[in-house]
Formats: sequence, C-alpha cells, structure tokens
Amino acid sequence: MKRVLITGALGQLGSEIALELRRILGVNKVVLTDIRDDVNTALVEEGPFYRFDIRDGGQLAEIAREHRIDTVYHLAALLSATAEKDPRLAWDLNLNGLVQVLEVAREMELAVFTPSSIGAFGPATPKNWTPQDTLQRPTSIYGVTKVAGELLCDYYHHRYGVDTRGVRYPGLISNRTPPGGGTTDYAVDIYYQAILRGRYRCFLKGDTYLDMMYMPDAVRAAIEVMDADPALLRHRNAFNVTAMSFCPEEQAGYIRRYIPDFEIEYEVDPVRQSIANSWPNSLEDYAARVEWGWKPRYDLDTMTRDMLDALSRRLEEARYVWLDER
Repeated sequence: MKRVLITGALGQLGSEIALELRRILGVNKVVLTDIRDDVNTALVEEGPFYRFDIRDGGQLAEIAREHRIDTVYHLAALLSATAEKDPRLAWDLNLNGLVQVLEVAREMELAVFTPSSIGAFGPATPKNWTPQDTLQRPTSIYGVTKVAGELLCDYYHHRYGVDTRGVRYPGLISNRTPPGGGTTDYAVDIYYQAILRGRYRCFLKGDTYLDMMYMPDAVRAAIEVMDADPALLRHRNAFNVTAMSFCPEEQAGYIRRYIPDFEIEYEVDPVRQSIANSWPNSLEDYAARVEWGWKPRYDLDTMTRDMLDALSRRLEEARYVWLDER
C-alpha cells in the first residue's frame, strides 16, 4: 500500500481513514474523492481531491492512472436509515458504485478494501456472538446491498484474482464527525447532547443491544486487514470485528459516571427500531483475531471518557470561534 484512493472520503469513516493514511503515507499519496465537497473542507484543501459520482467508472480509472494508485478504500455508500428512504438509489449507488471500483481494480491490478456491516445479518441470524460464517438474510435494503457486496468482492477475488478485503463493522462512534444517517447514530449523538444539554431523546428502545466500536479501532481494523499477509487469510471479505456491545440505558449509565445529572428519554423511530431489531446483539470475531491479529483497544468506559473529553474541548473551541466572529 503506497498510493491510496479513498471513495466517500468526506463521510464519517472515510474522513477518519483519510487523516490516518495521510499521516502514515503523506498527503500527496492519498487521493480523496466524494460526491460533495462542502464538508470537511480542510481535507479537501489539504491534498488531492476529486468531486465525482462513484458510478462513473471512466473518471475513476483516469484518477487512478494519473496518481498511480495501488489500493482503493471504497467507502461511498448510503447508510441504513437513509437507504430505506430511497431503496432504488441505495441499490444503484451501493452496488453499481462497487462494480465500477472492482472493474477498475481488475483492469489495473489494484487492491480493494470494502466495508460490510452488521446490517448484512437478519432476524434469522444468531443474535448473540454471531459467528463469522452464518445465515445472512437481512430485511433492510442496506443489508441486502452489503451481502451482495460481500459476494461480489469474493467473486472478483476468485474469478479475477483481485485482492479484495473487508470487515463487517458494528456501529461506529466518532468524536470528529457528526452522525450520518445510520441506525446506530444515537450512540454518537448522545455524547453531544450530554455535553450541550444534559439530556438526550433516543430513537431506539432503552434495552436495544447493538455491537459497537470506537472510531480509532475502526480505522486500525481497515488498515491492518490491508497490511495482513494474504497467505494467512482464509476469509478475505467481511471479517467480523467487534469491540463492545451495549444498549442506550447502559451507555447513559456510563455517561453519568462523568455527567451525574444526565437524563435520557425515548421517542422510538419505528423504521430504525425495526432495523436494529434485525441486527445482532454482539459479534464473534475469532477469524479476524486468528488470521490477522485483530484486537480492539477501547471498551465502553474508555470510549466514553475519551469521547466526552474530546467533544468538550472541540465544542468549547467552537464556542470561542463563534464569540470572536461576533
């Protein structure tokens, strides 16, 4: 991995991976692309960036050739709750975009990282310690596209020898980027609201357990799986990775360790609750641990402490900027 292209680079996961890879490889060796350029402007202005639609395979190939790309982190996709609002667009963007990336990778012999999700599982999947290899029958269009994406990546590896790899992410929690339309986004917004208002109205039931991961661990997983020795990989695409499992009530309890008066109430969103009910409570990640040495560094308590510290500093800095501008 010497020259990287990241699609969907201004999203929650993409922006964090972009920052880390630019730190490791250098700014000019990490090319960013997204369908918009009006968020994360610091990333846009810092180094190579292209605004384009990932379904345009011709432009993707041109960019890859111009910058002599050898690895693509393909992160452009609609997330779960957003995808349910427009299933046809989700299918078109999530799968046709992936096909364009895989075709360019096949022609130019590129390695490809594609994230999957706990959304690839469904109600018939074992809920607790969901195995690496198990029944996948998702009931959301997001999940359907993730399962299809896993199979496409496997196909391109076995049929054409494309070096495809990926992980199944749980819900991701970041202190840098705001929620982006996912079912697990409550677990991010709750920290903002705890600091700003001391209370939070949650769109999931209080006892809804979901698998979660702090963003520093998620970024490490994406980089480490691409650095792994291919001879050791029996599974290539969609390794289960996990760090913790909790429900909103449990998360609120950990927040009260640092903000004792924090309150949580509930206004359940039927769509997102239905999606959450179809997902696992917790994942088993034995294959990732054995095949490429995966190990998380954060649990709910260490993540909560770090999130509250980081967000408090960032929100205070933003307040001072706002006061100076006035």
